[in-house]
Amino acid sequence: MDPPESEAVVAAAQDPELSPKPELSAAMRAKIERNRQRALMLRQSRLASRPLSAVEGASSAKVSKITDSGAGFFIEEEEEDGEEEHKSRKVVHQPAPVIAPDYLVCDECQKPFMDSYLSNSFDLSVCDNCRDNEEKHKLISRTEAKAQYLLKDCDLDMREPPLRCILKKNPHNPTWGDMKLYLKVQVEKRSMVVWSSEEALEEAKETREENREVQKQKRFNKKVKELRRAVRSSMWTKDTSVHQHQYGPEEVVDLEEDLYKKTCTTCGHELSYEKM
Repeated sequence: MDPPESEAVVAAAQDPELSPKPELSAAMRAKIERNRQRALMLRQSRLASRPLSAVEGASSAKVSKITDSGAGFFIEEEEEDGEEEHKSRKVVHQPAPVIAPDYLVCDECQKPFMDSYLSNSFDLSVCDNCRDNEEKHKLISRTEAKAQYLLKDCDLDMREPPLRCILKKNPHNPTWGDMKLYLKVQVEKRSMVVWSSEEALEEAKETREENREVQKQKRFNKKVKELRRAVRSSMWTKDTSVHQHQYGPEEVVDLEEDLYKKTCTTCGHELSYEKM
């Protein structure tokens, strides 16, 4: 019979040749110990539920039994070997050993507990009774964590240890991708690792807000400039009428080139000509 899946997991976790040696947290070690204890108890219960013949290796050979009928002849009956002995003897199974489990200790109430939602989902040693969904153990989305605490994707996924999260359907549209929800307390601790202090985080927020306002003002000024240009171009009309020069009676003589010149009284155009 194949060992249970939990025994295979425990064997892989305990054998150094089957798996590497990662650094396990206290919650993970407690979970492995609980799985090992459950596997041992399950194996004990399966061994106890087997029949006596399977446990002791008894054979099923048949033997003959002769009974006097009282009418002048004997009756020969067949029965399985060891059946009478099995009927007369009661089999007493030894109970499975009771092993003290490795409990976790709640960080809030300092009481031991087996498992909880926060310990299984976020590796946080807090029992279900002390869980505060409204404030202390509030869940925030990935977008909110990046915007409010100025974190990047590498800060959430690649910086050791990576932050654990849970997946949830998008409430705005179920066809969109699943939302990643993080524990707010763990996101705040990660922001302190990245920015070192709350003052540095606030200064970075102010700088980003100022840059956003500057870019917003630049976009506004550009739109105003384009609007003014459009208004001016709509009010200006090009004069397409034909201009006719009107020259005065005075003539100017250029002795070097032997030319005569007249000037238009309207636009100032000069007309040069020769006299024969």
